[in-house]
Amino acid sequence: MSVSKSLLVGLTFALLAGAAQAQVALPSARLPGLPGGGLPGIGAPTGGIGLPGGVDSDIDRAGSRLRGAVDARQLAALRRQRITALIRRYPRLIERDPLGNAAVRGELVAYAPSDAALDRARAAGFTIVSDRSLGGLGARIVVLRAPDRLSTRRALDALRTLDPGGTYDFNHLYSESGDTASAEARSAADRYSAPSAAFVIRIGLIDSGVEAHHPVFDDVPVQLHGCGGAAVPAEHGTEVASLLVGRSARFRGAAPGATLFAADVYCGAPTGGAVDTIAEAFDWLARDRVPVINVSLVGPPNALLATIVRSLVARGYLIVAAVGNDGPAAPPLYPAAYPGVVGVTGVDARGQVLIEAERGAQVRFAAPGADMSAALPPRGFAEVRGTSFAAPIVAGLLASSMAAPEPAAAARALESLERRAVDLGARGVDSVYGYGLVGADLRPEPALARSQ
Repeated sequence: MSVSKSLLVGLTFALLAGAAQAQVALPSARLPGLPGGGLPGIGAPTGGIGLPGGVDSDIDRAGSRLRGAVDARQLAALRRQRITALIRRYPRLIERDPLGNAAVRGELVAYAPSDAALDRARAAGFTIVSDRSLGGLGARIVVLRAPDRLSTRRALDALRTLDPGGTYDFNHLYSESGDTASAEARSAADRYSAPSAAFVIRIGLIDSGVEAHHPVFDDVPVQLHGCGGAAVPAEHGTEVASLLVGRSARFRGAAPGATLFAADVYCGAPTGGAVDTIAEAFDWLARDRVPVINVSLVGPPNALLATIVRSLVARGYLIVAAVGNDGPAAPPLYPAAYPGVVGVTGVDARGQVLIEAERGAQVRFAAPGADMSAALPPRGFAEVRGTSFAAPIVAGLLASSMAAPEPAAAARALESLERRAVDLGARGVDSVYGYGLVGADLRPEPALARSQ
């Protein structure tokens, strides 16, 4: 079933019309788990993915005009509408889990299952979609397809019954957590001289594809991973990457010129952002011992992802994640809410928290997340907004003092950044700003996106 332009625009304005008291900002009207926009496979000039007939850009423009006019409860409703539209477009590929989260239809993921457990699963009618030994994580990740006679939920129950000590879950899809707010603008990009470090700064990125030929990445070492070796550049991944390591005469990321290891977990596919692909990306980064990993993606709790994150944090990796834009009353999103992950919220140019940003104990730091520019494929810039774009600023600052993953070094890096944070909101650590604002001087001017 196709999704009409009038239906999606109508849904957006219906939600806006019901706004009442608590005013929060309208998030990007893009579908979760899809690089650069909404439904996959339709009209994506730069590797991003858009809705049919320009619906995606029409809704984004409506959201920009009416930002701040939506009740907090409606932010979660918008997420549900995006998931609904995605499933309607790809009903054979994507479904909801029992809590309404998007997942690959009929697929379940297993963390380090034994051969005996897999034999029992096959005997019960399960088939193996993929079986990967991930040396960097020291684990085996297996994707299983449920028997036709079972729903995915019942199939998950069956696997957990067959192997009570195993780790099984849905193959959930994770979405980007930010919004491109303006059209492309051209700009010449010259080289920026970054201060030298005592070691080579290395930063990992798990996101959509990066346009490594953008001028802000001239002479920036960028290693790409995923998509079978093909480059599938997209808006979100390029924007976040530029805020991590980009540099030019007029633009500077948080760690300009650092070596970037960028894993594309979307590749323009309808099921982009699935847990098994994210797991493989973490493994790639762990094999290269990349100490700081930025994840500007959000989604539900997942047993396999939780296990991977717990293992990496215990080994001294710093995982930096956006807390999400579902509003102050929304349940926590993951991986930001997992213990040990560095959750980041965003603030505007006045130092005020983004009104769409999530709140809670998962917030460790605040960083610029609005009124700023980022690189846009193929060679331009865009004004961006969202916690997605605050996270790379924190990741870049942490990476500048982390030569390798090591628990004591990770603790020192966090303590140093905590001491430098400017306390905002309630005195001390709070659920809105965490320890406070860092990187206030690293906000790329929004005029860069409006020039020329």
